[in-house]
Amino acid sequence: VHIELKTKSKMFCSCPNSHFGEEPNTHVCPVCLGLPGALPVPNQEAINQTIVIALAFNCQINRKFWFDRKNYFYPDLPKGYQISQHFSPIGINGRVPILVDGQVKEIGLGDIHLEEDTGKLIHQEKETLIDFNRSGVPLVEIVSKPEIHSAKEAKAYFCLLYTSPSP
Repeated sequence: VHIELKTKSKMFCSCPNSHFGEEPNTHVCPVCLGLPGALPVPNQEAINQTIVIALAFNCQINRKFWFDRKNYFYPDLPKGYQISQHFSPIGINGRVPILVDGQVKEIGLGDIHLEEDTGKLIHQEKETLIDFNRSGVPLVEIVSKPEIHSAKEAKAYFCLLYTSPSP
């Protein structure tokens, strides 16, 4: 499950973290566009919010974590890679209690980590445009273990994650 964080700036630059309803490609800079020589700097507010989320779901917090490059081609991924936490996430081994048919079940979490969002494709009649305003927005990814065994459990899990208060 991916959840956008409400921070003032994007994950690795000082561009405003506001893209809904904005004119396309007006909240971009060399960092979020992946231009040569641009150096990303992690957003401390996003890291703090992710730690709070991980603690809320009973995760162990890694004292040492880092960011990795996840390479793949998406037309709305200007760098050709996404900055993520594949090998050393912020939180590990958490639990999410869900209620299904009056019974509490805990779903295990493999990890909770931070990454950056991609841009957005805008499909029109005969062309596709790209809006990079969303590129670089901080995302928390909550990775569950394969312990969801029914549609009811999946719905309870999803609804709990999306109705939990934001930090």
